[in-house]
Amino acid sequence: QVELRESGGGLVQPGDSLQLSCAASGQVYNDITVGWFRQVAGKEREFLGVIRWRDNYTYYGDPYGNSVKDRVSISRDNAKNTAYLKLNSLKLEDTAVYYCAVGVDITSSVLGYRTWGQGTQVTVSS
Repeated sequence: QVELRESGGGLVQPGDSLQLSCAASGQVYNDITVGWFRQVAGKEREFLGVIRWRDNYTYYGDPYGNSVKDRVSISRDNAKNTAYLKLNSLKLEDTAVYYCAVGVDITSSVLGYRTWGQGTQVTVSS
């Protein structure tokens, strides 16, 4: 079983960039995918992107449906078994709890991920 731990959240100012980390431990096989989502209280979890472990292929979903498509990038450090989410030009509406999750498919659906991290709060405020 894979365990995930997000880090890097906190209070940031509008216009700043932020990089979140998702460290995977346990049974981390090469066939997994790691997705990033965020959630505002009272709203559905929003897909931000996913990276496939075996080849670092990334997918950011429908460009018309991804509200951060021009500002987000996902990467991975193979040696550290860690995925990263970088979000540029932060806006007040980026305030949310950010989650990473493990799946096996390239998908934007929360149903495609079986293990979730605890989430990390990002607050954008001046």
